[in-house]
Amino acid sequence: MMLSFKFGCIDNVLFFFPIVVVVCFILALRVLSSAETAKIGNRLGIVGMLAATFPSVLHAITNFVATHSISENLLPIVAVFTILLGGGIGFYVAKNIAMTSLPQLLAAFHSLVGLASVFIASAIFVAPQLFGIPETGATSFPVLNAIEISLGSAIGAITFTGSIVAFLKLQGVITASAFQYPGQRKSNMLIVLATIVMIIAFVVTQSPMLFISIIFASFIIGYLLIIPVGGADMPVVVSMLNSYSGWAAAGIGFTLENNALIVVGALVGTSGAILSSIMCKGMNRSLLTVISGIQQKNSTMIVSNKNDGHIKLCSPEDAGFIIKNAESIIIVPGYGMAVSQAQHVIRELSNILKLRGIVVRYAIHPVAGRMPGHMNVLLAEANIPYEDVLEIDEINHDFGSTDVAIVVGANDITNPAAKTDPTSPIYGMPILDVSKAKTVLFIKRSLGFGYAGIGNSLFYQNNTMMVLGDAKKIIEEILKTTKEE
Repeated sequence: MMLSFKFGCIDNVLFFFPIVVVVCFILALRVLSSAETAKIGNRLGIVGMLAATFPSVLHAITNFVATHSISENLLPIVAVFTILLGGGIGFYVAKNIAMTSLPQLLAAFHSLVGLASVFIASAIFVAPQLFGIPETGATSFPVLNAIEISLGSAIGAITFTGSIVAFLKLQGVITASAFQYPGQRKSNMLIVLATIVMIIAFVVTQSPMLFISIIFASFIIGYLLIIPVGGADMPVVVSMLNSYSGWAAAGIGFTLENNALIVVGALVGTSGAILSSIMCKGMNRSLLTVISGIQQKNSTMIVSNKNDGHIKLCSPEDAGFIIKNAESIIIVPGYGMAVSQAQHVIRELSNILKLRGIVVRYAIHPVAGRMPGHMNVLLAEANIPYEDVLEIDEINHDFGSTDVAIVVGANDITNPAAKTDPTSPIYGMPILDVSKAKTVLFIKRSLGFGYAGIGNSLFYQNNTMMVLGDAKKIIEEILKTTKEE
């Protein structure tokens, strides 16, 4: 009697936690939309996650205590220890991860969310009574719950294998052309349709074999959807998998009657879908095409390198002379900057140039790097002023009046072929108009192709000077030159 009374008190106290969770995550999303308030949004997200985690752990432990006669005084201690253990692992990973590996980290996190959804759905199917789901006649639980766990497990399984493949692609373990074959679109659609049929049949029969088949087929779908995706479309894939993980969590939330999980899952799913739409617009891709897993022919297999001129090579010393005599400069960061970790040296160079009275700004393309916002994160890490960092729509019209455009490790997002060559696989993709600047200093490790696998005609324009080598080392040499009077 005393035990149930105390559990009831716990439930009354924890009643308010879902409200805290929802408010924190909504506010976090709101303030994360601005670089100036992003740190506050991150802290709100942490508070929301703690509020979401603690009641779940506490409920699990109280249920265990109710059946195993362990002292109730240990409940808060065990709950806090469990949260600290998981949080400690997460903190260690986040603290030690390289900035260039953030996309892989996100993909790994998405895979865990997907796998968790599969495990929870499986547990509900095996023992629905433990989750407060009543048995109904010949079937184990109500039809609505059958729909929820079948969809939750299917989306979770797709998210898991899709995220694993995305991780391996971003890590360079497998290539975009690792598994492509004729009739891929048709075979993918057949597997998807077969899975939908199995879900309908499962809702009616609740057969264990059908449930297992749904999960197995969904694992295959996740693999097949992501394996043919080309390198240039990986930022879209990362944001889309984020959306999938949210919908998987929301689906399980309905079954568990967990309002916080439903709302947070819907927030993640919706925001991920919106971000994917923005990414698709930035890459001139169809969202439906990305979801189906059949991409346009822009994979790393394509090797187009049309040019009608010659390359002008430039030394770091010459580049430094050009830069310090400019009045306005726009820096375009790309993945090469992330690889060389040149953002801190670039900030130092910017500070020196500003002391000389030179206007320095940064142009960000929505799909620069390997994930949405990748370049924004790197520049923020180097404490580059937020007001100096502008999106493509805000700064693209300024290139024509700019003395020097410095491209640091970017490629596809500056390629004029997107506007001039209808045969190019990136034709129609919005690009940064760096070619309109009076002088373009293109800092790149080599003359190789970008992540989309095509050559850049900007290399051969009359106003372009190529500075080949490691971005960080080149910027350091340029910095020495700019400091000289």
